[in-house]
Amino acid sequence: MYLLAAVSIVVLASASRPWAPSGDPTYFVKRQMIWFGLGTVVLVVATWINYEHFKKFAPYIYWAAIGLLGIVLVHGQSALGAQRWIPIGPFQLQPSELAKVAIIITLATHLDKKKSLKHWRDMVSPLVHVGIPMLMILKQPDLGTTLVFAAITIGMLYMAGLPWLKMLVFPAGLGLMVLWIYLHYRYGIKIPIMHTYQLNRLTAFINPNKDPLGTGYNVIQSRIDIGVGGLTGSGLTMGAHTTLLGYLPESYTDFIYAGIGEQLGFVGSMAILFVYLLIIARAVYIATQAKDRFGMLLAAGVASMFAFHVIESAGMASGIMPVAGVPLPFMSYGGSALMADSAAIGLLLNVYGRRKVQGYKPSVAKPVPVLYSNQLSEQDLVGGPN
Repeated sequence: MYLLAAVSIVVLASASRPWAPSGDPTYFVKRQMIWFGLGTVVLVVATWINYEHFKKFAPYIYWAAIGLLGIVLVHGQSALGAQRWIPIGPFQLQPSELAKVAIIITLATHLDKKKSLKHWRDMVSPLVHVGIPMLMILKQPDLGTTLVFAAITIGMLYMAGLPWLKMLVFPAGLGLMVLWIYLHYRYGIKIPIMHTYQLNRLTAFINPNKDPLGTGYNVIQSRIDIGVGGLTGSGLTMGAHTTLLGYLPESYTDFIYAGIGEQLGFVGSMAILFVYLLIIARAVYIATQAKDRFGMLLAAGVASMFAFHVIESAGMASGIMPVAGVPLPFMSYGGSALMADSAAIGLLLNVYGRRKVQGYKPSVAKPVPVLYSNQLSEQDLVGGPN
C-alpha cells in the first residue's frame, strides 16, 4: 500500500501539474498527502476493532450508506454531468466510494446468516441487499462504481458457496447487456437505465477513432502516453505528454495508469501490476486463513473489489477495456477512494490478525451423542440399556 502511495505522489506531481490551480503546481499532491495521512488513521481503526463487532453495526452501516447516497441525489454537487459529491468545507465526499466497504461488511453479515444458497430463492435477498445502493449509484450516474458493486457481489456469492450453475446467471446477464447495446446501435432500441454519453464512453474503446475529439479522445491520448513510455519510460516527473502538454484530462485520476506507463514504461507498469497481484493474492490467502465464515467473506469482498479496480482501470487506460471511470487503488487522486481502500486493507489485516493457525474450514453440524436424558424413546424402553 505505502509503496504504491509513494509512487503515486511522484507520478501525481507531474500528471496533475497542468490541471492544478494557477500558482500552485503541487495543489493536488498536497491534498493527496493529507488524504494518505487520514487513510492511515482509517486503516489503524479498521484493524484495531475486532471485525466480529461489525456484525452488530451492519444495519446501521447499511442505512448510513443508503442515507449518504440519498443526500447525493438530492443535494449533491455535480461535475462532468454526474452528481456524486457532497461538499464538506474545502473537500468533497464521494459516498459511492465509501459504500463499497459498507456493502462488503453488510453483505458478509447477510451471507453469514444464510445456511445455504442452493435454491434460486436464496439469491433474492442478497441481490436486493446490493441492488438498492447499486440503483442509487447508477442514478447519479456512476456506471464504474455500479460495476464494482457487481464484482464484489459475484466474488462474495461464489465464496459463500453459490453453485456453479447459478453462477452462470452473471455471465449470461453480461451477455444480454452486450446484446442489448448491440441492438441499440444497430436498430435504435433504447436502454432506459443508461445515458447516451455513458453508452458512447463504454463502447469508445472498440473504435476510438470514430470520434477522436469526443468519446474516443481519452482512449487515444492514453494509448499515446503508454506508447511514448516504451520499455523503460521517460523517467519520473519527466512525462512530456501529460506533464508539459496536458493532453490527457484525467491523467491524475481515472487514467493515472497512462501516466505510469509514460514515466515508468512497460517495465515499471508491469512492476506496479505485480504489486497489485501480491495484494490480491494475499487477500485471497487471508480469506482461506480466516477463523470464521464472516471473516472469509470480508476478505473475499476486498479481493474482488481490488481485482476489478485494477483490471478495469489499467485495462481502460491501455484501450482494452470499456471506459467506466474506475480509479486505480492508492494511486489515483481522490480522498474518498483512498479512505475506502485504506479501510479495506484494514479489514484484511483485522481478519488475518485474528485468524486460526489451521485456517478456516466450513463447519458441518454433527450429531452429538446424548449421554444422559430424562426422556427415553420406545426403543430404549424395549431394548434396555446398551
